[in-house]
Amino acid sequence: MTIALLTSHMEGGGAQRAVAKLAAGIAARGHSVDLVLAHARGPFLAEIPPEVRVVDLHASRLAYATLPLARYLRQVRPSVLFSALDYVNVVAVLARAMSFAGTRLVVSERNHLSTAVAHTVNRSTRWMPSLVRFTYPHADAVVAVSRGVAEDLVATCGLRPSLVHVLNNPVVTPQLLRMRTEPVEHPWLHDKTVPVVLAVARLVPQKDYPTLLDAFAEVRRHRAARLVILGEGPERPRLEEQVRRLGIAEDVSMPGFCTNPYPAMAATDAFVLSSRFEGSPGALVEAMSSGVPVVATDCPSGPRELLADGRHGRLVPVGDAPAMATALLDALEGRVPAPPQESWVGYEQARVVDDYLELLLGGVR
Repeated sequence: MTIALLTSHMEGGGAQRAVAKLAAGIAARGHSVDLVLAHARGPFLAEIPPEVRVVDLHASRLAYATLPLARYLRQVRPSVLFSALDYVNVVAVLARAMSFAGTRLVVSERNHLSTAVAHTVNRSTRWMPSLVRFTYPHADAVVAVSRGVAEDLVATCGLRPSLVHVLNNPVVTPQLLRMRTEPVEHPWLHDKTVPVVLAVARLVPQKDYPTLLDAFAEVRRHRAARLVILGEGPERPRLEEQVRRLGIAEDVSMPGFCTNPYPAMAATDAFVLSSRFEGSPGALVEAMSSGVPVVATDCPSGPRELLADGRHGRLVPVGDAPAMATALLDALEGRVPAPPQESWVGYEQARVVDDYLELLLGGVR
């Protein structure tokens, strides 16, 4: 019995890292696992254990992966195919129909779709609710990574509630715990005389770093502090210009993408997530499991569920720099407690893999 997991690539994104962790967790249970990629590239490939077979479809664009995926399904005939990310899911539905392989198909939605569409300037993203409405009902099951994502799929795309299953991401793994013990690289995190705020995410509009920078500039008017942003993306020039304009360049560091942010999470004084929208932000769970105070926007969806309506961290309105500044000051001055273990234990890999296997293999004969 082969379980196939499909996504676009292994570049630096939360969905890709979640798929890598799920593949490793299922393989550790003794199942035969294929990680099928439209194009096998990206730093997270290094986290794939040798018992997981990587299948490269060699597709230069995701749309070109449909025929190679159908061919793979006909030849290998995996018992179940699990796909992650919306356009990947569309490809998976079409490829299964073309393959006549009879493979069980489970697709997963990673973002709050209606909010993503409302904030996009990408025409193809605006089509996604229509594509979801047409294609997802042809899957055997749909996974939503949070209750908010599930409710949005039903309301926005008209999916049957019985088709949609809420499953957590497998965030906290033994590998994460090992990686957390590696040396901290950034020098600011060794200097305990000035507290550090850490953010980990791509430099894209979704993460709303302009609001974070405005909030941090307000923090600096009240006390000494530093901000480290780990991530890379197209917004870098705009953000660097904002840092210069705000006069905080000496206290802001954006060193780029980091394959192992976990030692930094454990060493920081506060973690912040400033997103406009999410699905279930893995970086927030990783920071919570590191035992540091967290501040997050109350964006759709995920943070409110993760932080239990604010009991496990501070929630602030989306795009509200003054509120974020106040929350960060409270975190740095000890007025935001560290999240308890109960807040993240439901995201441990072993527990989550059980839930996924029950769904993935539930319809396999």
